[in-house]
Amino acid sequence: MRTIRAASSANASSWLTIIRTQMKQLEEYITVGTKRMRCGYTTGTCASAAARAASELLLRGELVPAVVVSTPAGIDVVVEIEEHDSGDGWAECAVRKDSGDDPDVTNGALVYARVERCDEPGIHVDGGVGVGRVTREGLDQPVGAAAINSTPRKMIAEQVAEAAGGADAGDLGLLVTISIPAGVELAAKTFNPRLGIEGGISVLGTSGIVRPMSEDALISSIELEMKTLRARGATDLLVVPGNYGRDFACGQLSLNMDEAVSCSNYFGATLDAACVLGFARVLIVGHIGKMAKVAGGIMNTHSRVADCRVEVLAAHAALVGATQDAVRQIMGAATTDAALDVLIACGLEEAAMQSVMESLADKLNHRVAGALQVEAIVFSNVHGVLGYTPGAAALLEEMGQKGQAPLSQVDGKEDLA
Repeated sequence: MRTIRAASSANASSWLTIIRTQMKQLEEYITVGTKRMRCGYTTGTCASAAARAASELLLRGELVPAVVVSTPAGIDVVVEIEEHDSGDGWAECAVRKDSGDDPDVTNGALVYARVERCDEPGIHVDGGVGVGRVTREGLDQPVGAAAINSTPRKMIAEQVAEAAGGADAGDLGLLVTISIPAGVELAAKTFNPRLGIEGGISVLGTSGIVRPMSEDALISSIELEMKTLRARGATDLLVVPGNYGRDFACGQLSLNMDEAVSCSNYFGATLDAACVLGFARVLIVGHIGKMAKVAGGIMNTHSRVADCRVEVLAAHAALVGATQDAVRQIMGAATTDAALDVLIACGLEEAAMQSVMESLADKLNHRVAGALQVEAIVFSNVHGVLGYTPGAAALLEEMGQKGQAPLSQVDGKEDLA
């Protein structure tokens, strides 16, 4: 059983000064619709803060009451150290997850980092109790690894390296083990078991910051953006679900993102609003992970609502002649990219995606009921453009800006290779 003592501030006057000067950074807010909502920080930020404090305790013998983490989002977060323990060649600290106003199942969970000396030089990151293990290919980490994604791993290593003296950290052998004891039970409330992540939750976060999602407020903010565009005289609307779609539409299709709206997971509500506001044409540029759900008739694609990605791909693979074994492999895939790999190996990716696009067009047109023209371009970060609905290519040409990549560069087999 753990013997944990409350963190002391005896040797921490300088850290207390930092806390007082940075405390406003803990009060980061965003406006979502008409609501002002407080941001939180990710499990990755928690893990890096706990690792930094444990490293300071192990390497310098200093117990710090808080750590300032510079997140990839550019926001400095002050994270309080709630628990600590140490022994011969090791130290452990814990911080409490704060999700702000986001309804995150991990909110309030304690995230532990144990740092200990090891024989192999360098900083090594692993997972302990409550952190899941990857059992399927296609995820951020390889099979057998702890489900600690790339950005959190980098953040953890950077914090430990700073505590160890920067460049000299490579001369040390340090093992960092992240544990989230509550994660064993919390995992059942996530999609981790379906993704092939067993034994706990994932340590996630590409920005380090949790931005709250109030469904009503988010939909209101999407509608407000659309109203603004319509008031400027826009009759065509470019819709992207999130950062993946935005980056692809801008970088690969050279579309003007100043006239785009992010619909998040709310495809149905966005299309409804487009109809009411009088848009004539809508072009959706979306990742296969979300668009497969829409092709299955799911108009709110949040994982808390529904997930039918591989089921949709498996059904369409079967429709175009995939063997029972191939369908079974697709059903067992952890990600849509892994499912696409099966289709490619069978030589069925083109036929299956054509079938998916037909279903997608049908579901989108059913939603708008003839009130406007709606088209979609579906892509994968790994395989490029996967398909167009019937009028998408022509609409893309009309909406494209000067210097847009020709369709021949974004369409065709080379994107699926």
